[in-house]
Amino acid sequence: MSKEIDRLDRKILRALQSEGRLTNIELAERVNLSPTATAERVRRLTREGYITGYMAMLSPQKLGRNLLVFIEVKLDRTTADVFDTFAAAVKRSDDVMECHMVAGGFDYLVKARVTGMEAYRQFLSEVILPLPGVRETHTYAVMEEVKAVATLPV
Repeated sequence: MSKEIDRLDRKILRALQSEGRLTNIELAERVNLSPTATAERVRRLTREGYITGYMAMLSPQKLGRNLLVFIEVKLDRTTADVFDTFAAAVKRSDDVMECHMVAGGFDYLVKARVTGMEAYRQFLSEVILPLPGVRETHTYAVMEEVKAVATLPV
């Protein structure tokens, strides 16, 4: 059973979210707890699903993934098999960073990072458009990332 998180849990989450490589001792110092109490709280927060993992933030530019695109996808029919086929295809694609089924004027919003426009054209023609049920797409190429964070308000 999950208990409600308190002020100290929130401090731990904020600290780890901004700097996931903190040692337990460094984290304990930041939140003014003993290392033992801090480690137990981190274990509990992980066990209860507040902390779902750790990862390094990588530079898309250094790795040649310079083009960020958002694609609106409209389907011609919205059936379980079409949803399942679409979801499976985007999960297989290394270019897709995020994919969300949305309510509104289209069915999916896909966020992808590719090496450039030629790679995007290939991604669109080989991954997205051949899927059964895809009726229409609208692409938005990002000219400037004004704000891109992976942190949640805690």
